[in-house]
Amino acid sequence: MQVINSVKEMKQVRQKLTGTVGFVPTMGFLHEGHLTLVRRAKRKNDVAVVSIFVNPTQFGPGEDLQQYPRDTERDLALLEKEGVDIVFMPTPNDMYPDSYNTWVETSGITKRLEGKKRPGHFRGVTTIVNKLLNIVLPHKAYFGQKDAQQLRVIQKMVADLNMHVRIVTVTTVREKDGLAMSSRNIYLNDEERKAALVLYKVLSVAEELYMRGEHDAARIKVKMTGLINKESLAKIDYISIANSDTLEELTYIDHPALISMAVKIGTTRLIDNRTIG
Repeated sequence: MQVINSVKEMKQVRQKLTGTVGFVPTMGFLHEGHLTLVRRAKRKNDVAVVSIFVNPTQFGPGEDLQQYPRDTERDLALLEKEGVDIVFMPTPNDMYPDSYNTWVETSGITKRLEGKKRPGHFRGVTTIVNKLLNIVLPHKAYFGQKDAQQLRVIQKMVADLNMHVRIVTVTTVREKDGLAMSSRNIYLNDEERKAALVLYKVLSVAEELYMRGEHDAARIKVKMTGLINKESLAKIDYISIANSDTLEELTYIDHPALISMAVKIGTTRLIDNRTIG
């Protein structure tokens, strides 16, 4: 496994690669969700490349950039075990030198949900993903459904800019009890970890209501809100039932809808989602 730390070297190595290249961009502190993406990239391509870069431009003021969990030695051991060919670990100064002043921004779809709650977040996401795709030049790039809005934003960016890469979606990977895997789960203590299961529970209840014939989005949200509010450690940031493509809020579910939410468990903000219909 080759570990590359500079943009210049990554571009030089890429020029010499043959066959198809599968790419998994990550911020490190890898879990089974990441490794599922890695295995897919490895299985479906001749060369598997994984990046590890905690992108500072997607963190807002007061967010957890400095506290974001990191364990590079463990990450590299996991990736080597999976047979990854190249790990790209650029430095912030290499990706964003002092002279840097160019941004990639997707409008409309970024103004809702996470974008509304975290202004500037998606500008950082689209900029770094665009840069990574331009450096690695993969044939396929793999993203998880857990970050549903991020996935749709990246799909739109790639389509709008006519980029030569296929975005491959991989289903959310969950713990045995249903909690969506996330690097931020490490912030949870034992009591909060149990409380966090409320996200999966209310998504299951929402889907069950829909399957029973309830298509009124407001009624489903009321039920979800009530269940979350019963959990003393949980505080709702938002609950959304939106068009799965445009992310515009729905009043009546008559075509595929994305049910998504952000909930604080203690001081840890978690997101989760499910597509219905």
